[in-house]
Amino acid sequence: MDLQLSDDQRALRSGMRDLLGAVFDREALRAAVQRGGAVDRGLWRELGAAGLFALRLPEEAGGVGLGLPEAVLLFEEAGRALLPGPLVATHLAAGAVEGAAEGEAVVTVAEGGGRPVAHLAEADAVLVRSGVRAGSGALAGSGGLTGLGVLTGEALAAFLAEAGPVRSLDPLTPLHRAEGLAGAVTGLAGAATRLEGAVTELARAAAGLARGSEAYPGAFRDQGALLTAAEQLGSATRTTEMAVQHARAREQFGAPIGSFQAVKHLCADMLARTEPARSALYAAALTADPVEIAAAKLLADEAAVRNARDCLQIHGGMGFTWEADVHLHLKRAWLRASRWLTAAESEEILAAALGPSSGPVPPPYSGSAASG
Repeated sequence: MDLQLSDDQRALRSGMRDLLGAVFDREALRAAVQRGGAVDRGLWRELGAAGLFALRLPEEAGGVGLGLPEAVLLFEEAGRALLPGPLVATHLAAGAVEGAAEGEAVVTVAEGGGRPVAHLAEADAVLVRSGVRAGSGALAGSGGLTGLGVLTGEALAAFLAEAGPVRSLDPLTPLHRAEGLAGAVTGLAGAATRLEGAVTELARAAAGLARGSEAYPGAFRDQGALLTAAEQLGSATRTTEMAVQHARAREQFGAPIGSFQAVKHLCADMLARTEPARSALYAAALTADPVEIAAAKLLADEAAVRNARDCLQIHGGMGFTWEADVHLHLKRAWLRASRWLTAAESEEILAAALGPSSGPVPPPYSGSAASG
């Protein structure tokens, strides 16, 4: 297995970084924070035109015709730039609903505190995905894709009218509580009935979506977890760069703080978490194996969260301020860690993969060297 990137893949990643540098620089990031994370429709169209959402669709269907490894590279860049919006859900929806890459946004319906909670984005039409289980990570939109539909016109107005804003952990991920859409948690059929048939298209049955789609075979949960892990890796890479840059520039006692052993160790630890996560992610993108995806998600989540915390530590007092970007990476990393696959779920998948065939774990050695 060759994990080295091809020239085309490097060019694709470089092009995505250049695009985001042009359309979503730090000023745009801060503007998004001021908007409360609402999706910039101009930016959304730029991403659609660049092929982010239709990247894996065949060319005859209007897509780019690339694969999961290339998608991972682009989502890594999106995570590095802290690009807001339901990117993963929209990308997956493109494989299930024709025209999803035309700029339609996605609503993630979860259940928080026993009531549906939606991640809304402004659009003329929205895709609605449901099936998120209740739990501590529900507001982050964890869980599998088990229902999908398109809301337009009166249906969209009715949906938005039912939604009330709730506080989100991440200022770039707005959340709304949709009181009247309880049925959306278990499936969109009930929502379609209550909205009196205004749902214009129910794209594939929930059972089919749970298994994947013709365009994207395999479980949506696995693909969602992999692409979210790619975003986490991008964030972990960026916070490592931010920490090193600050350690080189900031001086204390007449010397750069990067010359201090404690700071060196923090930066080294950040790199030591990032690179194994990168290897696991790229390998999982090639195999699409659920066990390898679980391992990649676990490592990427740890790298993103702990690197953001270490980056904040290296920045010292200014790292805690609103003006610094470190806290945005930390909050987003926390949120992504509860999406698609949590650490506990990934650990269960990895433990189950060991299976009884691995044999019993030998008891710890209790002797000593002297006893022979």
